[in-house]
Amino acid sequence: MKKNIGSTDRIIRFVIAAVVAGLLATSTVVLTSTLGIVLAVVGVLALATASVNWCGLYAVIGTSTCKVD
Repeated sequence: MKKNIGSTDRIIRFVIAAVVAGLLATSTVVLTSTLGIVLAVVGVLALATASVNWCGLYAVIGTSTCKVD
């Protein structure tokens, strides 16, 4: 897989994952709702894509935020 996520995009994704994890950890109401499930999926996807520096959606639409060396 060729990297298609730049450093700024990666940091934003890690921040989103941290915020979502914080919301889910501090609110028991959110955990049992549909919103909680959606937030958990968004958080996991943000963390996963930031960890591997590759986004499937970016690959499909042919874009990249990674600077070319």
